[in-house]
Amino acid sequence: MNTLSGKIALVTGGSRGIGAGIAKRLAQEGCDVAITFVSSEGAAAKLVEDIEAMGKAAIAIKADGASPPDIIAAVDKITERFGRIDILVNNNGHMDRPDTTLEDITLQSIDQNISINLRSAFLYAQYTVRQMPPGGRIINIGSCLSRRVPSPGFSLYAMTKAGLTGLTKGLARDLGPRGITVNEISPGPIDTDMNPATGPSADFQRSLTAIGRYGTPSDIAAVVCFLAGDHAAFITGTNLAVDGGTNV
Repeated sequence: MNTLSGKIALVTGGSRGIGAGIAKRLAQEGCDVAITFVSSEGAAAKLVEDIEAMGKAAIAIKADGASPPDIIAAVDKITERFGRIDILVNNNGHMDRPDTTLEDITLQSIDQNISINLRSAFLYAQYTVRQMPPGGRIINIGSCLSRRVPSPGFSLYAMTKAGLTGLTKGLARDLGPRGITVNEISPGPIDTDMNPATGPSADFQRSLTAIGRYGTPSDIAAVVCFLAGDHAAFITGTNLAVDGGTNV
């Protein structure tokens, strides 16, 4: 039997990259899976097909992480379809171009980063736990940049991801009495279309790791599945660095 057989999982920002890797692995472990997406409708539809081909149910919902009404509607649609959500993976993320100078960052950009990277995680947790049974799991996808910022241009992103760590610890206290654990994963450089291992900054990013290479979405997905399973039932409020030693 798969380790997460019968569970219902929601992966926000799940159509591409790390999110898609997590969604596929959760399905392989026995979950029915819902994902949200903003613009990658084709990729989301293909991912649903892939998961259904594994024999699991899947739905993709267009929902902007910066829009509270979208978040509420997405949770409502998922619970209407599946009845509950056992596993929430907060994977929504946004990053401005790192070559934007501090003086050029706009108020609109500040609000967008906070809304997508931080507020959406709070709201998804707030609305999801209303239907989450004891034994539920919330897993927030943070960043190694919340612990160490090795180059200019990441102040805003690092701020929001550091806030996610505080949210993780607070939610762990709020939800522990209900039998729900809350943890965070902080990825390092991961080979995706948004940050390819052949990109212009790839050599620099590899040089920051202890093992000298990029990770893959499957590296993150494996840790998500561990935290979602029974073996992690006594782990909550922690931040696991899955970064190849970037911050050692």
